[in-house]
Amino acid sequence: MKKVLPAMVTALLLAQAGSTFAATDEMKISLAFDAVVGGKPFACGQSYDAIGSTKSRITPSDLRFYVSEVELLDSAGKATPVTLEQDEIWQYKNLALLDFEDGTAACRNGNAGLHKVVTGTVPKGDYQGVRFTLGVPFELNHGDPTIAPSPLNLTSMFWAWQSGYRFVKIDMATSGQPQLAEADGKPAADMKEKLEALEKIAAAKAAAAKSGTPSAKKPTQAAGFSVHLGSTGCAATTLTSPPSECSAPNRITVTLDKFDVTKDVVVADIASLLQDTNLDVNAPDTAPGCMSAANDGDCPGIMAAFGLPFGDKAAVAQRVFTVR
Repeated sequence: MKKVLPAMVTALLLAQAGSTFAATDEMKISLAFDAVVGGKPFACGQSYDAIGSTKSRITPSDLRFYVSEVELLDSAGKATPVTLEQDEIWQYKNLALLDFEDGTAACRNGNAGLHKVVTGTVPKGDYQGVRFTLGVPFELNHGDPTIAPSPLNLTSMFWAWQSGYRFVKIDMATSGQPQLAEADGKPAADMKEKLEALEKIAAAKAAAAKSGTPSAKKPTQAAGFSVHLGSTGCAATTLTSPPSECSAPNRITVTLDKFDVTKDVVVADIASLLQDTNLDVNAPDTAPGCMSAANDGDCPGIMAAFGLPFGDKAAVAQRVFTVR
């Protein structure tokens, strides 16, 4: 018994040492994000000049987007997944919501919190780059937001069960399309109601065109300009059943080399996103701005900026996200 006890003690000490080593072999990371408009800090209610192909003045009212599948890259390009902190507010599983509006004043339909950093842990290593997906993973994208965990419980970021969530939500007034414009001759209480009204009008016109029924007068203005990126072409048996696939997933893999996670920042430039798009008129018979529809004439420049194929245009390198 005297010989067994020291052996047991030694084993316990070794187990504790191994546990301590495993715990300290991980490092915490904070991946910082920022949003700008042509080099100027993004802020709801702030006006920015010379934006888009018509050099319009824009006044944003919302900017939020989901990122997922965050990885750090070593010098050889090998990817190591980041285990995200489960904070029960901004991050869930491998998904995080970045939020640049605070729900006050010109920030419409949002909430009080801001979130500009993704937090988690990775094994210690020499990392020199970062990769993430702009969008919600398919397995999390098609469910009921009213019972989903945060940050998937924001109905303002949700379209429908078939298409799922808005991966990116940007709303703004422009010189040619102020947000106070009436959508259908009836004043709407806020931007959300205006957008929903216009989406219904666009859907009705598309249905009328398909059936051969004459459509109503084409609008020349919309309630501001929006960029809502999400999956389209998601076929399902019913409106409330999840699809098996989407013909246009519209998820974007963003890779940033030469990125030091301890000091560098991922910057989203809204001016770069909009630079080839006319923000002062709306494509006939479509929802306001670009809402990812395959036939939306306001989308080609925006999809190209995101690095997505659209129509007969092949994908090119994304230009929205850079390193600072």
